[in-house]
Amino acid sequence: MSSFSVTEPSKRSKWFAGTLVIVYALITMVPLAWIMLTGFKSPADAISYPPKVLFEPTLEGYVNLFTTRTRQTDEFLAANPPETWYEEIVRQYDMVIAGPSKFGERFLNSVIIGFGSTFLSIFLGTLAAYAFSRFKIPLADDLLFFILSTRMMPPIAVAIPIFLMYRQLGLSDTHLGMILLYTAVNISLAVWLLKGFIDEIPREYEEAALIDGYTRFQAFYKVVLPQAATGIASTAIFCLIFAWNEYAFAVLLTSGTAQTAPPFIPTIIGVGGLDWPAVAAGATIFLLPVMIFTVALRKHLLRGITFGAVRK
Repeated sequence: MSSFSVTEPSKRSKWFAGTLVIVYALITMVPLAWIMLTGFKSPADAISYPPKVLFEPTLEGYVNLFTTRTRQTDEFLAANPPETWYEEIVRQYDMVIAGPSKFGERFLNSVIIGFGSTFLSIFLGTLAAYAFSRFKIPLADDLLFFILSTRMMPPIAVAIPIFLMYRQLGLSDTHLGMILLYTAVNISLAVWLLKGFIDEIPREYEEAALIDGYTRFQAFYKVVLPQAATGIASTAIFCLIFAWNEYAFAVLLTSGTAQTAPPFIPTIIGVGGLDWPAVAAGATIFLLPVMIFTVALRKHLLRGITFGAVRK
């Protein structure tokens, strides 16, 4: 009978692996850092060639992002001196602030649709995953494959039918319509990931709860859900990332009331063309909620990738 032992990694291999991870992390952070820096550049510095690493920072991009501006005559500008620091920024182009921009509304739409669809995907996905894991469902494997196949389909293949259907139902350019659409896309991922996590929870826990007088729903709520918290958290991250970044459906199905930030940010126009500092500022702010959400649940993310449906 043969035996073998697993030796611990040497200090050199640990140092090499750590260095490799740090270098990779730094490389992947370069585009994010460049976008954040561009948000503090002037329009001239943002498009300069060669690109400027050292520059005089300004909040012009953020002012342009949150305001709309209009050009005024010299007489009007002389008679109405700027009262705030952000008004002084736009005066260098002989302009005054006419009011707030639509970025705040579009950002709020992203929050409502992104988190709303994530909650609904997790709620329905958890129930469906529990049913597939614990009950004998006819043609369960075929149903699971059908659910997964909806994730394989490219969005452009169903864009026109969904557009026509939404127009008939009155769901175009509505928060409800976008939440339902993103939920329909995300629920396949939620079911498969959560089913793998629930499969790992021993059935004996629920059987013991049922013997103690719990109902099936009470056993699910008080026994299964706490054990599946890691899977729910990691699945929520993936669902939110998709809903937060989705662009194709947002462009096709929204134009005003429910338009999200991704299709709005590229349309920010400044003096003489696209306002790159404002675009970079918008991208930076747009990144923050999903980054904070991911960091808050980071402890569950690694296990969500290496276990659950992936392991199964």
